[in-house]
Amino acid sequence: MESDIIIIGGGAAGLMAAYGAAQELSGNGDPGKVTVLEKMPRPGRKIMLTGKGRCNFTNVKDWEAFSAHIRAGRSAVRHSFFSLSPEKMVGFINSFGTETVVERGDRAFPASYHASDIVDTLVRACTKAGAEIITGSETVSVSIDENGKTFSVEDSRGRIYRCRKLIIATGGLSYPATGSTGDGYAFAGSFGHRTVGTFPSLTALVPAGYKVTEKPSIGMIAAKALDGYGGFVGKNDHPDLPEGYPETKGHINRNLPLSSLGETLCGLHLKNVGLTVIENGTAVETVTGDVDFTDGGLEGPAGFQVSRRCVKALVNGAKISLVLDMKPGVPAGELENRVRGLWEGIRNDRRSERMSFTNRYNVLLGKLLPREAIRAFRIMNRNAEDMIQLCKALKGWKFDIAGYVGYERCVVTAGGVDTAGIIPKTMESRLCKGLYLCGEVLDIDADTGGYNLQMAFCTGLLAGRSAANSLISSRT
Repeated sequence: MESDIIIIGGGAAGLMAAYGAAQELSGNGDPGKVTVLEKMPRPGRKIMLTGKGRCNFTNVKDWEAFSAHIRAGRSAVRHSFFSLSPEKMVGFINSFGTETVVERGDRAFPASYHASDIVDTLVRACTKAGAEIITGSETVSVSIDENGKTFSVEDSRGRIYRCRKLIIATGGLSYPATGSTGDGYAFAGSFGHRTVGTFPSLTALVPAGYKVTEKPSIGMIAAKALDGYGGFVGKNDHPDLPEGYPETKGHINRNLPLSSLGETLCGLHLKNVGLTVIENGTAVETVTGDVDFTDGGLEGPAGFQVSRRCVKALVNGAKISLVLDMKPGVPAGELENRVRGLWEGIRNDRRSERMSFTNRYNVLLGKLLPREAIRAFRIMNRNAEDMIQLCKALKGWKFDIAGYVGYERCVVTAGGVDTAGIIPKTMESRLCKGLYLCGEVLDIDADTGGYNLQMAFCTGLLAGRSAANSLISSRT
């Protein structure tokens, strides 16, 4: 099967690469064929999960503010960012009839808050530009002829596709159920590219004691063996994970049951709290934002923001603790005076005359904490019943971190194909002419908030346009 440009992967980067390539060819009167090979039954499966299904598809900050949120690959992304800025991305979505809104933190969403609208828009743009999307076609190998001019792509059905330009847009390792299983690292490696060590990012951090990690009874989880990293491995743990799927030290399976502490904390949503990372006894990062406790562990915008650093440290054997400041805007001395005043008021209130100390103390906590947080706070801070200790606990609610949820539910993969091996102005390989790489398969990642999808879109568009322009130039 012949094509001029083949894109492996029909996710955010691949669909945008297909649109960019097809549009560039048709705009120049070139009849070249653009083909997307997607292993899943439908393209854009991972996009459907972003923003909890609402699809925070970009962040409309300018480069200076945007780039401050990029954790790896900033220089590799800069040129593509200006080729397709967040404002242009919003305009692109609007131009195909999908309305958008911008929320707090400069996060852009489809006005419907349905991720399917973004996927449908991308597919519509591709097909309108003339690209063909072939689903259910899983690439198993790639190669180039001895003349270095024609690529061959073989799929799992034994079909061979040939092309002049090849774009790898296979994503990383996160959410393997959507088709992201790290295939692209091997494909890039066959052309000499090096892969920087990968690990989960934007994922749940699991406090010690949050999950039932001791060996379970047969009645709880039958016939499963310890994996040595605080969780259990068995074929029923993650039916969506491929055989031999990689994990790293510190991984705790999300499917493990919650402990009594986990059940107490799960569902707790804390707004505008301080979160400090303690690595081997030293404070290394502090952020302020919202924290959620879920069936996976500690998440939310603030939790995700520090997760990359925490996971990397845990993989490298460091000890990590997270400290919550429930009153980040109140200095310790001022908080102590406020707490003493509240306590005196409760003690002098006639309604509390016959109350036990415990009940009075709960009334005090009700004035300082969200009601749903009181029980967990008391369990974890049993010695904080004098006012000084209480204030210290409010400013320093400590969680030792046992591990993290792995690729099965992380938002993005950190690490990937080394960006030193690509040309940022075109996304073309420095090692193999006619080969392009874009999106999460590369060693690029950023904070939560629309940054990662924007990087996938802009690097994809640039790769597609560059491949098309190179093809056009070779024919003139």
